[in-house]
Amino acid sequence: MVASMGNAVGQVHLVGSVALDSVVEVFETAGAVLGTRLKRIPDGEPGGRRLWISWQYPLLRANPYLDPVPEAERGSAGSVPLRISDGVKPEDVRFGELGYAREARASYLDFLAARKAGHIVAGTRFQVCLPTPLAVIGAFCRGTDMLAIERAYERTMIAEVKAIAAAIPHADLCLQWDVCNEMLMWDGQLARMIPPEFQDVQGEILARLRRLADAVPDDIEMGVHLCYGDLDAKHYVEPRDAGKMTELSNAFAKASSHPIAYIHMPVPIERDDDAFYRPLADLALQPGTELYLGLVHADGAVRTRQRIEVAQKYVTDFGIATECGMGRKRTPDVVRSILHIHAESCHG
Repeated sequence: MVASMGNAVGQVHLVGSVALDSVVEVFETAGAVLGTRLKRIPDGEPGGRRLWISWQYPLLRANPYLDPVPEAERGSAGSVPLRISDGVKPEDVRFGELGYAREARASYLDFLAARKAGHIVAGTRFQVCLPTPLAVIGAFCRGTDMLAIERAYERTMIAEVKAIAAAIPHADLCLQWDVCNEMLMWDGQLARMIPPEFQDVQGEILARLRRLADAVPDDIEMGVHLCYGDLDAKHYVEPRDAGKMTELSNAFAKASSHPIAYIHMPVPIERDDDAFYRPLADLALQPGTELYLGLVHADGAVRTRQRIEVAQKYVTDFGIATECGMGRKRTPDVVRSILHIHAESCHG
């Protein structure tokens, strides 16, 4: 059975993107609606970041060590995939700034202003959400070069973490790893996503997550968002139940040298059946790790509470969230409605 995690259904987690028009509006609106229910607050990922990793493609396309794959290998849709340029050794590929640290520094100034104005409750942390390198490079690079490019990108993402840690007081900060490709590979429903070089899929995934966790300074809070994708507000594939998410959570909890402050798991809108939640009884997180279930949807507080009641049969201590970010296919009015559904679905 899952251990008590110190988190009642009175707490709310915002996964990342919040489709309001500005960082200031996110802090003011979420703070007003959710107040003390929020332990952490993201900046809402406005502009190009609303489409999660898509804003990284121009950076990759401009990299002098990368070129588009030949036209015959491109496929019929999406961004032109990239490879290592002719004559470039894999170990020579490198990246400059990725932009995550620069965005975080700017948004933190808005966070400080919002906290000073009373829009954000004292003690709430500034949440910075980062994609795993495998998600970014797996989306935009192809073939045998993909893993070499990923290694270079991972080195630079770790440098971004160091820059964020240097710029923002650690007591104010939470770093969240968005774990999507790894979750989908672990789940196994999309076998085509697994690189042929991954002979030990679970070992490859845990090694990557360990390195990312090790990059976070010990006194900075670290959380995990398990993700099944969000293309036009729809998962790439729906989880059959919470079993694979429970497996990965348990494995990462054992493997990580850094304490995990929380783990977020998505819940599809139609899942109010015991079969989905039953595997949560096997969740074995470390003491102090919070669980957030992404069972808040736009269908209202009554339906949300129905999903909560079923989940409570198998895990008694959790907070609530949406299944992914509130960015794609969301208007500001829809976002405000969903924020209020969070508040109405909580105790207290």
